[in-house]
Amino acid sequence: MRLNLSFLLAAASLQSASARRAPTANVASSKRAFLKNVPSIQSLLPLHIRGGNVPVLSSPQSLTQASTLDSSDAPLITDIEMLSNMLAEVVLRENPVVYDYYTRFRKLGMDRAANPNDPEPFQLMKQLAIDIGPRDTLGVMKTFCIALNLVNAAEVHHRMRLIRENERGLEHVHVGPLPMVEDGIRGTMEILLEEGNSKDKIFERLLRQKNEIVLTAHPTEVNRKTILRKYRIISELLAYLERPDLHPFERAEALNNLRGIISAIWGADEIRRVKPTVQKEAAGGCAVIESVLWDAVPSYLRKLDAQCRVTLGKKLPVDAAPVKFASWIGGDRDGNPNCTPEVTVEVVTHQRLRAAKLFLSDLNELYSELAISSRFSKELEELAASVKQSDDAREKYRRVIGHLRKRLVRTIKECEYKLHSLSDSAIHFVSAEKTYGALEGWEDVEPIMKSDDLMTPMRIIYDSLVQTGFELVADGLVSDIIRRIAVFGMTLVPLDIREESTKHTLALDAITRYLGMGSYKEWDEEARLNWLQSELNNKRPLFRIRDIEQNILRLDPDVKKTLMVFKIASELDPESLGAYVISQGQTASDVLAVMLLQKQFGMTKANGKLMRVVPLFETLNDLTNSPQQLEKLFRYVTAYHISNKVRKMLSTIFYSPPIFFLA
Repeated sequence: MRLNLSFLLAAASLQSASARRAPTANVASSKRAFLKNVPSIQSLLPLHIRGGNVPVLSSPQSLTQASTLDSSDAPLITDIEMLSNMLAEVVLRENPVVYDYYTRFRKLGMDRAANPNDPEPFQLMKQLAIDIGPRDTLGVMKTFCIALNLVNAAEVHHRMRLIRENERGLEHVHVGPLPMVEDGIRGTMEILLEEGNSKDKIFERLLRQKNEIVLTAHPTEVNRKTILRKYRIISELLAYLERPDLHPFERAEALNNLRGIISAIWGADEIRRVKPTVQKEAAGGCAVIESVLWDAVPSYLRKLDAQCRVTLGKKLPVDAAPVKFASWIGGDRDGNPNCTPEVTVEVVTHQRLRAAKLFLSDLNELYSELAISSRFSKELEELAASVKQSDDAREKYRRVIGHLRKRLVRTIKECEYKLHSLSDSAIHFVSAEKTYGALEGWEDVEPIMKSDDLMTPMRIIYDSLVQTGFELVADGLVSDIIRRIAVFGMTLVPLDIREESTKHTLALDAITRYLGMGSYKEWDEEARLNWLQSELNNKRPLFRIRDIEQNILRLDPDVKKTLMVFKIASELDPESLGAYVISQGQTASDVLAVMLLQKQFGMTKANGKLMRVVPLFETLNDLTNSPQQLEKLFRYVTAYHISNKVRKMLSTIFYSPPIFFLA
């Protein structure tokens, strides 16, 4: 009962407070006064959405604990109240007892928020939480969870609403493709220009930006994709309802859709009851890319390009990729025994399959769009002539695109075959022929395995369109596909591998013992560094790789698994490899140990498979000692092992303390 009591008391208070954390009208403002604040008012009249005989839950009178309200928050109040009343309809119909408890808790929570110094509402909430039964407690908790998520959906829409309204309120000269936010790209450009930086210098620095966003499958993220998608649709429907040209029937239909979605959320189980496999977690990461990032990234880059033209007078290169993505899902084996080397291969292959299908879908659309039969560049003529079998004789863009489609189908078929040979995964893969129709001749072409195999012909198509007067066509889907290739490549995301530092220590200890050199684990730091540096400069391998597979070294199963990770990584395409992350990084030898194991398995700069090593300093002591360890590391490493460009300290904020790493 103690857990139920704490949750119910928190939820009852938080629903009022959370609904009031909306951005104020100066969300796009800054201390540099880019925007003018919208005048605030002391109060707002209650706004109600009435319908049927369902009781209307009155809205609280303020969005924050402040004594004043901002006029721009009125639409948010309306949206929250409308969604709350729709939820109330569902709960009242399905479970009147839970509805009664929910409304009583909510009213007491709002009373406490309005009068924080009055102890009576809190005492009444405590007594109500004690009296409620377990089954009704679950219903009330679920209602509050849905209510708070509906508030979040309304806030997502409200943020975009405020940005648009503030942009419309600016003078015409200040309106741009990107919002005027100080900590955004446009705001940063304005600040740098004010400080006297030249446009050329700003543009050059922008092109040098490389930001990598890493996808992870954290255990606290238990929400189902289907539920998250429903809340996203709710935000989209709220935007749709604001259209001034809506027909009354269209509005009524949208409201009914909202009611239906909320009813479906109430009837669904919001969390997964069975722990997902690593493969399913990776499929969820792919779903994020497919449903959000695949469209959002080129859309953002189009706006960035337009902003560069407006502010800096320069066009962003069509293949510029200031933002990229990576993933830990399928490579993070720290504390996850299910993430085996075989699973890593399966995840990488699945990501390549999804990338090929996404690009094939894009090229199907582009094939329908580019029915141009005249004016081609010399390079495009030569590329089209190299395609031997095609029905597109005069429409040479289609001739090239048709050939690329066949190569992607071949890629899909090879990935599907490999996945079926790896395991009987619960993830089902649809035949490329069934999905996209028969593209005759795909068996006779080569698959597309590298980004350049797709980027090169797409750049020839783009350049040809620009040179022959079809620049507006080139700036459409062709540009979007090129940007997707630059950001996602043929693997969607490179896979980072993560392992705990002691695993490498135990692996090297087993090797040194087998070689009769003593116990690596018992050596001090200086002895480890001297031996590692010596072996890194030695062309002789420590052992034959087949000795591990045949278990000639008689390794412990965990040690063998650690070494097999490097073997699997050495067999992957370089584009599939990201960083090698060392959890619980403490010393310089932790980094050199991974460098040596990569060398042992033939992962070098020459073949492009040398992964950058990322030690995570996670404890307070490790963070304190990290500067000395990095200085020691740089004294021992040579240009072959680590280049100047990676001698940077980056930081990231995880769910607990800051973790510093070398990248």
